[in-house]
Amino acid sequence: MKLKHLILVAAAACSISAQAQTSLNLSNYAVTGTYTLDRFNGVSGGLSGLEASAVTYARDRTDPFTGKLGTLFFVGDEGTGVIEMSRTGQTISSMTFSGGTNLGWPTTSTHRDSEGLTYLGGGVLVVVDERLQDAFRFSYVAGGTVNLANAPFVSIGGNAGNNGLEGISYDPRGTGSFVSIKQQSPQDVLAGALTFATGAGGTSGMVNLFNPALMGVTTLADIQTLSPIDGLTGTAAADNLLVLSLGSKKLLEVTRSGQTLSFIDLTNISPNNAFEGVTVDEKGVIYLVAEQDQTSGALSDAGSLLVVMAPVPEPEAYIMMLAGLGFVGVYQRRKKQQARTQTLQP
Repeated sequence: MKLKHLILVAAAACSISAQAQTSLNLSNYAVTGTYTLDRFNGVSGGLSGLEASAVTYARDRTDPFTGKLGTLFFVGDEGTGVIEMSRTGQTISSMTFSGGTNLGWPTTSTHRDSEGLTYLGGGVLVVVDERLQDAFRFSYVAGGTVNLANAPFVSIGGNAGNNGLEGISYDPRGTGSFVSIKQQSPQDVLAGALTFATGAGGTSGMVNLFNPALMGVTTLADIQTLSPIDGLTGTAAADNLLVLSLGSKKLLEVTRSGQTLSFIDLTNISPNNAFEGVTVDEKGVIYLVAEQDQTSGALSDAGSLLVVMAPVPEPEAYIMMLAGLGFVGVYQRRKKQQARTQTLQP
């Protein structure tokens, strides 16, 4: 057997585990970068608002700093726009919510409480007003404006005050669907189709997935489907969800029946910044946004944070790789010994 064939055998052995993957396994993740985000001044706290409250990944957008595909969008609580940034927190551009009598929001939006954000592709975003529990769809234009009061929208629930929708995530599989999360009183984890329309709005097919009490956490802050991760395509793990809890300071990986598969304790990661948004890229890298430090004595102009987390190789993968390489090494030594023996023979 040729050496390249042996290497392929070892690689195939390693890939078996990946193909059978049922969990992202958050215990393998570690922080790889923390970045302070620009704070925008202006009316009502500026574009970024009082705190970064939601983030989403745009796979098909070009990062001008690197020339590579993949950027992030984020919104702030009670902010007046959406900001595009690099995967290391550099501001690329922004778009303002503007127009009408309520700074680009419907007149029924009492606080312009932008707490959920997701990317549909092709420059199209969906932003959620927590209190109204309405989702608004619009096309991003760098340097442009959008009046959400005139944008296609859909109501996912009634007015819930300050306990409403905290997150939304788009699942691109099939014809496309959504998952969303309600903060508390009661907590809800929802999934289903959404249609958007102007005027009276579109229709929601969102239904409860499971009893959130199964997760055992308080104050739900955001949700993210794992289906966009390339390495999970075709596996059971692609169905799983990331659920961010502000009150319990945890990031959970759960099934769609509510079983917790893995989690990260965020208590000691930027402990003075409350995490409010989560998203992933196609490689499985996790991006979290957190509000700026608001503890006593903190700088008044402190910015919100972007925290990046990436997986480290699993021990099992190392063992498989080393076993394969060890087999290759034995094979090479035997070939050399055979060659020396043949040379010494009369």
